[in-house]
Amino acid sequence: MSPNDNSRPPFDAVIRAITDYVFDYEVTSENAWKRARVALLDSLGCALESLPSCASFIGPVVKGTVVPNGFPLPGTSYVLDPVKAAFDYGALIRYLDHSDAYPGAEWGHPSDNIGAILPVADWMSRSGNENMTMKDVLEAIVKAYEIQGIFQAKNAFNEVGIDHVILVKIAATAVVSKLMGLTREQTNDAVSQAWADGQPLRVYRQSPNTSPRKGWAAGDACMRAVHNVLMTKSGQPGYPTVLSAPKWGFYDTCFQGKEFQLPKPFQHHVIDHFFIKLVAAEGHGIAAVEAALQLSGTLAGRLEQVRSIRIRTQRPAMKIIDKTGPLHNAADRDHCMRYMVAVTLLKRGWLDVSDYADDSAWARDPRVDVLRAKMTMEEDPQMSADYMNPATGKCASALLVTMEDGSVLEEVLVERPIGHPWRADTIEKARAKFIELAGPILEDPAGLWDETMQAGWMNMKVRDWMDRVTRRTKARL
Repeated sequence: MSPNDNSRPPFDAVIRAITDYVFDYEVTSENAWKRARVALLDSLGCALESLPSCASFIGPVVKGTVVPNGFPLPGTSYVLDPVKAAFDYGALIRYLDHSDAYPGAEWGHPSDNIGAILPVADWMSRSGNENMTMKDVLEAIVKAYEIQGIFQAKNAFNEVGIDHVILVKIAATAVVSKLMGLTREQTNDAVSQAWADGQPLRVYRQSPNTSPRKGWAAGDACMRAVHNVLMTKSGQPGYPTVLSAPKWGFYDTCFQGKEFQLPKPFQHHVIDHFFIKLVAAEGHGIAAVEAALQLSGTLAGRLEQVRSIRIRTQRPAMKIIDKTGPLHNAADRDHCMRYMVAVTLLKRGWLDVSDYADDSAWARDPRVDVLRAKMTMEEDPQMSADYMNPATGKCASALLVTMEDGSVLEEVLVERPIGHPWRADTIEKARAKFIELAGPILEDPAGLWDETMQAGWMNMKVRDWMDRVTRRTKARL
């Protein structure tokens, strides 16, 4: 059946809504453009930070492969085809759980999409598309964030055991389709291909199977998105009722027969409100980490006198990072609320990625497990309600410490933790984070940040910006 066969039924309304948004919505918000720049640079910093951890699997599948007009993977000497580049860059952005996040019925990390967007835009720019500019990249970022985030608001894929990176695959497929020059109808085809793809199980994020795959799952989703678009561009048709088809469609086979809820039109809400991770910790635990940091001075030299620590928190934290028993690897540790709180109290400082490693002093410190054993976690229904309400914008946790003598310290509550979009210091702290993460790899990261924030920067060709990043590279993997 030809993709243009008029006998086909119309595409499911959800697919058409995604495609119409990608092709028709004009981004005019200055705040959206600014925060898209921040997202681009923050993701680059996270990718550079992850290079040593991902060294074993990034690079061409066949060593020595030469790719004409390929994507220069930042911080390396690799020049990659767009499919492998999407996997590698997506995995690098996400691997150490230091990238951004967005809440809802489903928690996710919208910067995952940049793993597909930037390599494809660069490849297109190098392949003769003289009109491909950084404005196209930023527009794709705004729209991918929006598609993923609006789906996350009301649709809990975790409830049916599917990992949230399914939304990376959907959003990235949609925006990459436009970047690659597909028509509106072909974009419908490509998005339907993404829904028809085998969907990843959430098993690798949950105890007792938490594993490093949670770090490269986003790269896998980016790779699948680019491949789906390339297959569609080659002439492969889509599936108009991939969601709604009785028995065989996504709703019946994967979503318990429920239809998706999209609570608001796609515009630019998500780029305006995404959470920037300024602490290397699972997002639902950052408020508790900040509370623990506030307590750490009071408890200095007194931790052995602590009888109990109650952690009051929201439902997603209970679901994702309420973990007891042995912790087997870094992925296990960075998804354990009790570990994060214990190390913060002992360290009396913010967590960094090395604190979760197998060779970290904390991973072998018996005091960590002693403190973990004194902690309890409980859901606060009001915190859960406030978490789900965009008008309150909270991701709260509170710590209550009881000492061995029966005295109870004043509870420490943090409602909007460091990196929250409503905090006035977030963007400046994001700049400092980028300088810190990119500094070992790039010359003058502060200059790169400031150049990228200039008004005329959006008109720069994508390949020219990537070449600037490459020229600044002073250390390569």
